[in-house]
Amino acid sequence: MNSAESLFPGRWWHALPDGRVQCDLCPRDCQLHEGQRGACFVRQMVNGAMQLTTYGRSSGFCLDPIEKKPLNHFYPGSSILSFGTAGCNLACKFCQNWDISKSKDMDRLMDAASPQMIAAAARRYGADAVAYTYNDPVIFAEYAIDTALACREQGIRNVAVTAGYIHPVPARELFAVMDAANVDLKAFTESFYHKLCVGHLQPVLDTLAYIHHETDCWLEITTLLIPGQNDSAPEINELATWVARELGPDVPLHFSAFHPDWKMGDIPPTPPATLIQARRIALDAGLHHVYTGNVHDPEGGTTFCPSCHAALIVRDWYDIQRYDLTPEGRCPYCSTTIAGRFGKVLGRDGKAFGPNRIAVRLSE
Repeated sequence: MNSAESLFPGRWWHALPDGRVQCDLCPRDCQLHEGQRGACFVRQMVNGAMQLTTYGRSSGFCLDPIEKKPLNHFYPGSSILSFGTAGCNLACKFCQNWDISKSKDMDRLMDAASPQMIAAAARRYGADAVAYTYNDPVIFAEYAIDTALACREQGIRNVAVTAGYIHPVPARELFAVMDAANVDLKAFTESFYHKLCVGHLQPVLDTLAYIHHETDCWLEITTLLIPGQNDSAPEINELATWVARELGPDVPLHFSAFHPDWKMGDIPPTPPATLIQARRIALDAGLHHVYTGNVHDPEGGTTFCPSCHAALIVRDWYDIQRYDLTPEGRCPYCSTTIAGRFGKVLGRDGKAFGPNRIAVRLSE
């Protein structure tokens, strides 16, 4: 076994009569023989039991602005310590982090870090939260949960950046310790999920509904618009209408631009006009807070009051240029409460963290 791997007893599995084990973490329901790995590559049957092979190992740590997750209504201007592991339980042909999520090379896991080390590092670097990101915290849920509990003991918040492809039982345990989540709703058709992600749409919709209606976890949604694949006006309208109807108009929706990557290098980048049009469609469908990402669009990055339409948080990329919300999260012009989690100051030091991305190491 590779020396970079660290076995940890997996949860959410059961033994099968034929000697195999079935993983009960996500809808893939992988059934494994001894020594075999699941589709995520990081969960393996070892000595008759399920083991997580990446516990305590990370592909790297960075200090980011919270807006990069993207979260625009969760303590804007604050900083977040981001990390991930390796592998993924979807197989998206357009993956924008394919070198990490598709990696089968455990030597990519550079930093050894216990949950307590991560919590201490977040405190040391002045981060307001820890993000479980880059690949997907679903596949390292045991590690993410233990780290989130350690962070809570230090007063550090927790953020899941996830595709939401998870069974209900582990979802309850994961999102119970998360303070916010950005869920990647990749498209609004089953055919897209089946052909381009090797997955299904309904489990993601179920996860979105569960987080919003059954937990205290703040929810935002991101959809990467890919030319010719999921960017038609009817599909965008259907997606936004579902969010407004099933989750409510105050759940922020982010449309981000695709760039050619992984197995879809022949598709051109998303034109900015496509994102601007998508934002308008979603607003017309009744959503209050719709954003554009990966393009320079100051209007698409600004938080507006849904009542008087005043510009309350003006952003240029990840830089907050104006912040007019009251400490209670209200519009100062009409007193409308803006949905989200807001504090009395932007960051721990009273200022916005800014657009910086700072790589850090937890161990030498």
